[in-house]
Amino acid sequence: MIDYLIDLVIVAVLVIGITATVGVITNSIGENLFGGKKKTKFIDKSERMQSGWNNVGGKGIYKKKTY
Repeated sequence: MIDYLIDLVIVAVLVIGITATVGVITNSIGENLFGGKKKTKFIDKSERMQSGWNNVGGKGIYKKKTY
């Protein structure tokens, strides 16, 4: 029974991991191939809306810029 549970956990981790990895890869390929001129449309709009906001949370060493 323990062997079955170990196999089930391994398969679940592999299925979830492969699904997440394929999703990220497919999303990046889709953005780069089919994004055109508007691929940063939502990021630019978000930065414009947040331009006057106060910074919160330390020195910013953990902030991650995606684009």
